[in-house]
This record gives sequence, structure tokens and C-alpha cells, in this order.
Amino acid sequence: MDTRTSEITLRVERLRDALRAEGLHACLVPSADPHLSEYLPERWQARQWLSGFTGSVGTLVVGLDRAALFADSRYWTQAEVELANTGIELVKVPSAASPLFIDWIAQQLQSGQTLAADGQVLGLALAQQLRGALNPRGIQLRTDLDLVDRVWNERPGLPAAPVYEHLPPQASVSRADKLAGVRAAMQRHGASHHLISSVDDVAWLFNLRGSDVECNPVFIAHALLDAAHATIFLAEGKVPADIVERLAADGVSLQPYATAATALAALPAGASVLMDPRRVTLGLREAVPAAARVVEAINPSTLAKSRKTADEAKFVRQTMEQDGAAMCEFYAWFEQALGKERITELTIDEKLSAARARRPGFVGLSFSTIAGFNANGALPHYRATPQSHAVVEGTGLLLIDSGGQFLGGTTDITRVWQIGEVTPAQKRDYTLVLKGTMALSRAVFPRGTLGPMLDALARAPMWEHGLDFMHGTGHGVGYFMNVHEGPQNISKGIPDANMAMEIGMITSIEPGIYRPGKWGVRIENLVLNVPHATPEQGAFGEMLRFETLTLCPIDTRPLDLTLLREDERAWLNDYHREVRQRLAPLVAGAALDWLILRTEAI
Repeated sequence: MDTRTSEITLRVERLRDALRAEGLHACLVPSADPHLSEYLPERWQARQWLSGFTGSVGTLVVGLDRAALFADSRYWTQAEVELANTGIELVKVPSAASPLFIDWIAQQLQSGQTLAADGQVLGLALAQQLRGALNPRGIQLRTDLDLVDRVWNERPGLPAAPVYEHLPPQASVSRADKLAGVRAAMQRHGASHHLISSVDDVAWLFNLRGSDVECNPVFIAHALLDAAHATIFLAEGKVPADIVERLAADGVSLQPYATAATALAALPAGASVLMDPRRVTLGLREAVPAAARVVEAINPSTLAKSRKTADEAKFVRQTMEQDGAAMCEFYAWFEQALGKERITELTIDEKLSAARARRPGFVGLSFSTIAGFNANGALPHYRATPQSHAVVEGTGLLLIDSGGQFLGGTTDITRVWQIGEVTPAQKRDYTLVLKGTMALSRAVFPRGTLGPMLDALARAPMWEHGLDFMHGTGHGVGYFMNVHEGPQNISKGIPDANMAMEIGMITSIEPGIYRPGKWGVRIENLVLNVPHATPEQGAFGEMLRFETLTLCPIDTRPLDLTLLREDERAWLNDYHREVRQRLAPLVAGAALDWLILRTEAI
């Protein structure tokens, strides 16, 4: 039997033994940590450790007789491979936000039985959903046990990487000003205190960065604010003494990570605590004393950091130029070496990462590079490994989705390149995806439009041909921060008021078409919400448009020009004209020659 598979089976059985010992009937293991992060430090990768499924999103439920992994379409193929022979069944869900696992639990358990979930990693909003579905059926939810900790004998500890400051000029808003803005929002909510658990909010608010999470410049911490003082709860020894002094000057002190719940429990009677139910766990909510009032609302910092300032937008534009120049250097090498050197998907990752690393302000990758040739490109979250990867040879389509973390911004770009000759069907898919990217990129819309309302603009060119894609069209992007950032997104999801598009937000536009076992196409740029002047300016409210930030040629060789309108050709030519103009001063030699070649007008 495969060693990995047998080990997974043993781990699940040990968890079942722990359930039986406590008289419990099932255990919910979400992809979550005490901060409800998207990407998790090793200590909290319990779902992956138990199931063997390595996708970044998924929910595991282990019952006494059945175990199921719930994953959306981005991971179906991957999950089928990784769950094979484990005894864990794959349940396909329509989206990452689907509550299907709650219905599954309600059907599997009977009245009087109990579901276990670690309240320290169980989101408050999710806990409310669970109780709403299970209580009427007489099913109990127990949240005071970490059963995974009992069976994970060599569980990693807290990350120990040091914390550092994000400094001017790139950090153009001071820590004091950010704290003042959040406190003003607290006052509007009638809150005397505010708990922040989402690590990107903590990092943004205090102008600090770290490396506790791969590809995300954040550190594991909670923060508690009152009207005059702020406390950051994090592992001891992570913050250098000089930064501790500067924090103190701004009224910020440090306390051990494990004392956050104790600090909440010590709040005075009559205190009112602002908490974001989507960004705080049940465990911390339950630490608040009964005599205190909880105000549930989105973190003010989440809204503030999504709206980049004019200075931040300036640095992001400069970062996009450096990122684009790095890609020119890489693609010039790639096209020269293709057919002469052995190039694999791993080679692409190595060479492209090295090109970015040579650029000023580079700190690291913003996510693991996705380089997928032909069939591998049909897996939206594919990642090549030394054990499983393709050689780029022959003919087909090569999809490369990559990005970098720079002091002046975060990048995320996807391009697809023609290798040898491509078929008419591949050309059609490629062109339809580009039409979707262009259609949304050219949108003009009222300020405050909810992001999901724009989603159909990118899908319409594909819908006309009976095609669609299952992932979202766009996600918010941070400023030297997480590559996936809220509150805005562009998707088929049900919108809420916090998804309103506001000036300064950066969002991806990345429609795709995926042919399982054959090829995948996705063309992605980042865009910035900027004001748009119209002849009716003001009469019907303020209008916005997207400024395309990403600067890199789009391969014109796989285009079916018969599918492009004149205005679409004009948009592409204008885009390539700007790419050439802004990147040419930053490259030379073969990279400049490649840039000029790939930005020729069609």
C-alpha cells in the first residue's frame, strides 16, 4: 500500500478513536487558523495533515463511519488524485463559500449526537450557521476541544520569523494616522474596544510586516484597541527592540500571543467590543465577558486598506513597471531557449522568480507560481512538483500565473503563450477569454456598484458560445500585503454592501476557459478603480472606471482575429503601446527586442 495513503488512513482512525473516547460522533476540520487566514502556517494545516489534500481551500468532516472532503471546482481533479485510497470521499461543491458540508453533517448525524469543532479556529459566522442548522435537529455542537492536537504528535509550533516595519516612502500613511482612523470608526459604532484577528489587518494597521505565512508578508497576531492604547498579542521575541520603542511612542504595547483571550475576558463591565464576525473565531467571541456588549461589523481596517491612497497607487504603478520588466527578461530567455534547452514547468518557476528577484524593492513571491502546459493549464490551482511536472515541448498552450511582493505593491498576472502551432479550437478559447478580460477592463460603472454585479461583463463573450468558468472573475489585491484581499470581489457570489467598488481599490480581472485533460486559458490583469468623467458628470452620481495596472504583452499569435471587433483590436493595440512605452526604459538587449516584437499592433 502507498505509504502516504496508509498514513492518512491511520491519522483518520486515530481521530475517530479520539471521538469515541469523548462520546462524540463527528469532527469538523476547516481550512482555518485562529485568524481565519486563507493561507495557513504549518501549525494549523490540520485539514491537509489529516486528509492528504494539499489544496488551499477545503473542509474535512470525519464521522465514525464516513469521512468527506468538500472542495470547489478549482480542486476537483487534484482532490480526486490525492484522496484516492484514503477512504475519504470527495464532495464537489459549487464554490468555496458553499455551506453544503453543513447540510451533509445535518443528514449524517442524528438527534442527540454531537459534532466537535475546535472553537479556536471556527469562525464566528460559521459557528452561527452551524448552530442554526443543527440545533433544530437536536444535534449538539461542542467547541471546547482540539481533537486534532491530541492525535498530531509532531505538530509544529508557532512561527518564529521576525517582524519588521514597512517604512516610508512606500508606507505613506503613518501608524498614528491609521490608528486614528480606526478609532474614529469605533466611535461611530459606539465601541470602546476593538478586537482585530485577521493578520493582514493587523499588519496594515501597525505598518508592520512578517513572514509567518508563505508568500504573504504577515505575522501571527491579534490586536486589541481602546480609545488611547493598542495591544498586539504575538509570540515573544519576534519584534526587535527598536521597533518596540517606536510602537510604544504610538501607544502600542506587546503581550504574549496566548494572552489575547485573557485580555478579552478582563474587559470591564459596560465595555462594548467591535468584532467582525467573518474575521474572528468563536473561541475569542466567547472569551468576552457577559457584562460587555459585542458590536458585530466589518473591521474598519478592512475597508480602509482596500482603498489605496494616491501615493500608494503611484508606488504600485512603479512596481508594475519593475514587474513587467522582469517578465520581459524572463520571456526573452524563454523564447530563445525553447527547443534548445530542456525547459520544464519547474524551470519556468525558477527562472521567472529569479528575474523578479533582481528587481528593486522585491521581497518575495506573492503566491506559488502556476506554470501549466497543456492539460496542466486546465487545473486553475495547479502547481508543478519535482515528482509531477511537464516538459514544455511540442505544441500547445502554456499558462503562467505568477506574482511578486514588492515594498511598493503586490503583483498577480496570468499570461498564456503559444508553443509551436495551436489548433482553431485553442485559438477560439484564447480569443474568447481575452474578449472577456477586455470587456470588463473597459467597464464604466457608478461608484458604489457591488463587485459581483460586474461579473457578467467578463463572462458574456463566453456565454454566447455556451462556455463558462467556475471560479470568480476577480479578487481584491493588497498593497505589499495578501494577494487575495477583501472586501470587494467580482464573482457570481451573492453580494453584500461591503463589496461596493470604491476609488483606490485594486482588483484582478481573470476570466478563463478550462478543457480538462487538454488545455486551459486564463488572462489576468490587475486594475485600479479611478474616477471617470462623463458629459453628465454629477447628474447621475459619480462614475468609475478601471485603470489597467499590469504591464506585460499579451500573446497575439493565438488570436482568432475574426472574433475581434475593431474596438477590441484598438484596446489591445493601445494597451501594447503603453506597455512598450513604460517598459522600454527598464530593459535592454534581448528583453527589449522581445518587448518590441510582442507589442506590435494587430
